[in-house]
Amino acid sequence: MKVGIAGAGSIAFGTAALLHKMGHASMLWSPSGAGTAALRAGGSLKATGAIEATFTPALAGDAKELASANDVIVLAIPGYGHKAVMDALVPHLRDGQAVIISSHASFGALYLADRLRARGVHLPITAWGTTVVTGRKQAGDQVQVNTVRSLVDLCTVPAAESDAGKALCEQLFGERFNLRDGLLAITLSNLNPQNHMGIALANATRMEKGETWGQGDHVTPNVGRLLEALDQERLAIADKLGLSVRTIFEHFHLSFHVPVASISEMNRQMHEEGRGGMGPSTADSRYVTEDVPFGLAVTVALGRMAGCPAVLHQAGVEIFSAMYGRDFFGENDLLPAIGLEHMNLDDLCQAALTGHLSEAGERA
Repeated sequence: MKVGIAGAGSIAFGTAALLHKMGHASMLWSPSGAGTAALRAGGSLKATGAIEATFTPALAGDAKELASANDVIVLAIPGYGHKAVMDALVPHLRDGQAVIISSHASFGALYLADRLRARGVHLPITAWGTTVVTGRKQAGDQVQVNTVRSLVDLCTVPAAESDAGKALCEQLFGERFNLRDGLLAITLSNLNPQNHMGIALANATRMEKGETWGQGDHVTPNVGRLLEALDQERLAIADKLGLSVRTIFEHFHLSFHVPVASISEMNRQMHEEGRGGMGPSTADSRYVTEDVPFGLAVTVALGRMAGCPAVLHQAGVEIFSAMYGRDFFGENDLLPAIGLEHMNLDDLCQAALTGHLSEAGERA
């Protein structure tokens, strides 16, 4: 099967490597053009670590070429790029052509479905709760794949296409997917924002000074307890909404294959086994610039709608906004685009089921 990947960072490269391993052809599109410059010059992509492969992915020059040449489109870009890339793809996507969002952010599936509906185009949009791989781009033509997750939560919009969406993902990436009960569950299944908040907040000076530091090594007991407390807020919102989502303990166990213990102890074992990863070496990290406005802010909004305030998550957004001199609540361009502030919880649940925004959202 031909799969077009919008993105050219570590997750896009790692996803292409997994597709290659599964016997599928991939095409990469770098919206800026910079991410695939080395591949255009050299041709081959080398993956090491959890996936060992050298292969030559096709390269797209623009969104039109990516959409027209492939059966499936995967979005593997930071949340702050989702709206612009969706806008670029919308004119070229066609009926029935599947889209996978890796990983889903800020109800972007609803934004994309609404824009396609305005064109009269109907297609399934599958949202992942997290990425299928983790890793780091080593060079313009090299990626270190740290892990291939054993379980990834997903749903499809509209919900009637969920079984087909899961079957497609398994065909492409293997039997590693768990069907969750809709887009709200997927939104609350992404643990990266809460985890990255605690890690980045506790290690902010290391990031700002460009130090080299092991991430697992620095999830100390105090940091681990903060992550566990953030997780309790997220789980409380899910419980209030009647949704089942995995815990932070299940996340680390399933994603990084360590026994369940305290979060600090699990990260310590990952570090000792050489799988704890490296922390960000810049303050301009997706741990903040993506996860705060497109992750934490969404949990805050859902908590408010559910009557279950996410006090620590909100404090995180406000603290990072003060530290960076930016309004991270205001930097989310997807929530205003779907008119979330004009919706009630019933509106949002119905939109998540059908992919159709309510009249309240459409008036925004």
